[in-house]
Parts: sequence; structure tokens; C-alpha cells
Amino acid sequence: MGKKILEVMNLKTKYITRFHEDVYAVDGVSFDIEEGKSLGVAGESGCGKSTLALSMMGYYFPPLHYISGDIIIDGKNISGMDPDTVRKSILGTEIAYIPQAAMNALNPTQRIIRFVEDGIRVHDPKAQKKEIRERAEQRFAELGLPRTVLDKHAVELSGGMKQRTVIAISTILSPKVLIADEPSSALDVTSQKMVIKMMRELMEKGYIKSMLFITHELPLLYNVTDDIMVMYAGQIVEKGTAKEMVFDPTHPYSHGLMGSILVPEEGTRGTTLTAIPGTPPNLKKPPQGCRFAERCKYARPECRYSSIPEKFFGDSGTRMYRCLMGVDELKEVYSHE
Repeated sequence: MGKKILEVMNLKTKYITRFHEDVYAVDGVSFDIEEGKSLGVAGESGCGKSTLALSMMGYYFPPLHYISGDIIIDGKNISGMDPDTVRKSILGTEIAYIPQAAMNALNPTQRIIRFVEDGIRVHDPKAQKKEIRERAEQRFAELGLPRTVLDKHAVELSGGMKQRTVIAISTILSPKVLIADEPSSALDVTSQKMVIKMMRELMEKGYIKSMLFITHELPLLYNVTDDIMVMYAGQIVEKGTAKEMVFDPTHPYSHGLMGSILVPEEGTRGTTLTAIPGTPPNLKKPPQGCRFAERCKYARPECRYSSIPEKFFGDSGTRMYRCLMGVDELKEVYSHE
């Protein structure tokens, strides 16, 4: 087992609405990422993926609020840190974030070099323009981006180029952990491949030490990440290697999620897609028992009222799922479908 570069332990965060209602979007999430590894997070819209990403930054803006838990990056606990300290000492160097809809993250009135200068000077106020320029040109070139991009405005770049530029800016300080929130969404297939290639190069060249990749496309994660965890209604319901999660999901939600999408590696001829009935629960008042019970065709009465523990299995004992049913029992019911 390698060195843990990121540890998230029992993290709980919530939104407070304008009616003073609490929405528990991340509720007791725990996981870790080893140095040199990438972890994927999958789940349908509203499950808490993006909120988890924002919460991990340790930099909270209303209506998002921290409740409890620990976020440890390379041995340093950033939970509850002063926001100004987080901005000056943590963001960009320890952990960086590529936002969802990153193509719209750039101010259209500024040249790209200005974003690089601003990011570097937060951590090194004395950095000179020439030094910053040389550093940016070298990094952009190594990531396959023309040096001329630095003198352009965002409106002069294509969608794929904007996305890759945002990734380059976000990682200019070589963060230990990179959070990528659906970085390939809204892109054509060619641009998606270029973005994924760039993410891999960041890892291979050591510009980032670990990565959390968020998407709703499980098959995409199979080609990008080492491990995958599936999130539902603010909780992690299953975690395993990418191969295990795509080709042998255990939790009923993971199983249903895989049944609702095509996996090119398995072939698509004769494949029948199935939908998961119902809608996710209201996180203002989370269910007492299993949060998936109302949509699960295998649910029993006790599923709605019993505490649902995390269970571990597999050769290494690290594969996790959250369900009252046993692994063999679940495999048996799946085999009769």
C-alpha cells in the first residue's frame, strides 16, 4: 500500500436555504487516495458529487456550510482552517479544483497570462512577470498548448482549448491533489480525448500527485481512474477498482446505474437498457434507513428503518458497499434477472 496523499474522514456538509432549512448534501463521507493514484466519483445529478468537491477544498461560501469531519492532505488537516489561510496556503499548491462548466470560468476581458499571474502571486507576491511568463510558457508547451494561448482572451479559444487552458492554469503550482469536476462534459468526442490525455500527462509527469475525477459516466471513469466510488443521496454506497465497479457492481444502485448506460468494452449489440424508477430522497429530511430503499426492487421492510453499515469484502478486504443484503445474496438475485 502506498502513501495516502488525501484522507477524508466522516465529512459532513450542508446547504442552508433562504428559508433556513438544512440540506445534508454530504453526509458522513470517508475515503482516501494514495499518491500516484486517481479516484473516480460517479452518480446521478443531485447525489452530492460537486458538493463533495467544493467541501474538500476547505473553503466554504454560503449557502454551503461545514458541519464536521476531517480533510487531511499529505498529513495536514485543513478542516476548520481560517478561509484566508486556506486561500493563501492551501488552494493551488495542496489542492486545486477544475470547476464544472470550466469553459465559462475565464473572465472574457482578461488575457490568459493574467490568470496565471494572479494565481502565482497569491502564493508568491514577489514573483516577477518575466519569471511567471517563462514558467507558464514551459508548462503550457509541455501539456501540448501553444505558447500563444497566453496572450489570447477566452473568447478567442475553442471549447476544447478553453477546457485544457483552465486545467493548465489550475495545475500551474503542481498541487498534490487535483479535483476535476466533469472536465469532459459538453465537449465533442475529439476534445474529450484530448482532455483525458492531458489529465493522464499531468499524473505521468508528476505535476499532480493524485486526482479525484467526478462524472456521471461510469464507463469514462474505467478509462481514466484506478478506483471508482458511487455516490447516492449524499453518501458513498460502493467503492472498488475501476474494473470491479464497471463489470461487477455489487450495490443495487451501482447495478442499476450500470444497467442504464452502454459500456463499449462489453459490446452494445442486443443490449437492453433499464431505468432506475423513482427519484432520489429529499435531503432536507434524509430517510432513517437505506436512502435507496424506496427505489430498490430488492428492498425489505427493515431496509427503510435499520442503520445501514459499510461492509467490506474482496481479496484485499478493501472493496466496500452499503447494503443490508450480503454479497452472495445480491449476486444470486442479479443472476435471475
